[in-house]
Amino acid sequence: MLIETLKNLFRRDLNRLRDEISLYKQEGNIWLIERDISNSAGNLCLHLIGNLQTYIGAEIGKTGYIRDRAAEFSLKDIPRTRLLDQIDDTIDVVTRSLDLLSEENLLEIYPILVFEEKTTTQYLLVHLTTHLTYHLGQINYHRRLLDQPEV
Repeated sequence: MLIETLKNLFRRDLNRLRDEISLYKQEGNIWLIERDISNSAGNLCLHLIGNLQTYIGAEIGKTGYIRDRAAEFSLKDIPRTRLLDQIDDTIDVVTRSLDLLSEENLLEIYPILVFEEKTTTQYLLVHLTTHLTYHLGQINYHRRLLDQPEV
């Protein structure tokens, strides 16, 4: 039951991420940084993709994904269409990977040390949903604050 709930939440919020990136009126504003805003929406999007592709795709789904966390924050001006394709791929990877889990697997210790101490797979997956929504809110605010129409 929790697995289906997690799949629904990841799918819902990754689709919201897709919508947010699509809603930028000026594509270049996806990468805009101003004042005390240290991360662009594009970099936050790449970070979310890397995070989910690593902890769910590579570890649970055995996809072979290799994360470059530094690039998630240093790459710039990736075309919107490429970001959207990567979001779509992440939705598929997360869904397929979670399909491999049983409810018993959720209670097992997650094999990678992510925090100061080991956690269950269930704990990590719930954390990943809240991490996604946290950054999704930042992206939404970034778009509404900094994406002004051209004059």
